[in-house]
Amino acid sequence: MFGDLMGMMGKLKESQEKVKATRERLATVTLEESSSDGLLGVTVSASREIRDIRIADELLQDKEQLADYLVTVLNKALKKAGDIHDTELAAAAREGMPDIPGLDNFLK
Repeated sequence: MFGDLMGMMGKLKESQEKVKATRERLATVTLEESSSDGLLGVTVSASREIRDIRIADELLQDKEQLADYLVTVLNKALKKAGDIHDTELAAAAREGMPDIPGLDNFLK
């Protein structure tokens, strides 16, 4: 009984370490998103941090249009980054988890 418990605790610690390593790796993964006309582009990390924003000069003339572009492009980029982030962390956590009956149903 204690052997099983110790093994489970070891697997949980392994899982925590994998999740931590995955978080660190995701901070280095970047993705690009642009407006359809290419006037605005952003770079975000998979840990959902904005790294760069590129704005065409013509967008600087119209504050409302610039704001609309920023909202649209940033939301698309952060959604993609969040999907990657969540998928990678879930996989890392599930990979190291001990075999507990019913746990897969709980994690979905």
